[in-house]
Amino acid sequence: MEKNFVFIDTQNINLSIQDQWWKLDWKKFNKYLQKKYKAVKIYLFIWYVPENQSMYTFFQNCWYTLIFKPVLELNNWQTKWNIDAELVLQAMIDYKKYDKAVIITWDGDFACLVKYFYKKNKLLMLIVPNERKYSIFLRKTAKEKIDSLTNLRTKLEYKKKVAPTKQ
Repeated sequence: MEKNFVFIDTQNINLSIQDQWWKLDWKKFNKYLQKKYKAVKIYLFIWYVPENQSMYTFFQNCWYTLIFKPVLELNNWQTKWNIDAELVLQAMIDYKKYDKAVIITWDGDFACLVKYFYKKNKLLMLIVPNERKYSIFLRKTAKEKIDSLTNLRTKLEYKKKVAPTKQ
């Protein structure tokens, strides 16, 4: 039986999806990844802010494995986070535990990991959040193994449930 792991650059996915004016249904997304790619482990690489505990609990209840990176607060009320190293490190720590990897990002900083996996026949798929906006470095390295969340919007878009009205 195939065992595949998924590595998600959460911040880049969120920003790109919001830029396209829709919201990802994380429950549907998890089920989709399990069914389509036979994912047995799905990592979310995410910043850690204590006030967001309910969001983290929600993700964990949807069967995501969270890898946290603390947020650096700068002097002028800006914040800085970057999970790139954590994603690459975890992908390599687990390398022998999975058959293939699905990487979900648009960030060209992951091109070296994608290229390595591609050469080793370890890349199942690179999923970018927007087919029109992602790094040229990823296009060159993942070649034919690229899909887009834009193509999956109708399947994976969050739709707020409306309570039925009483008559």
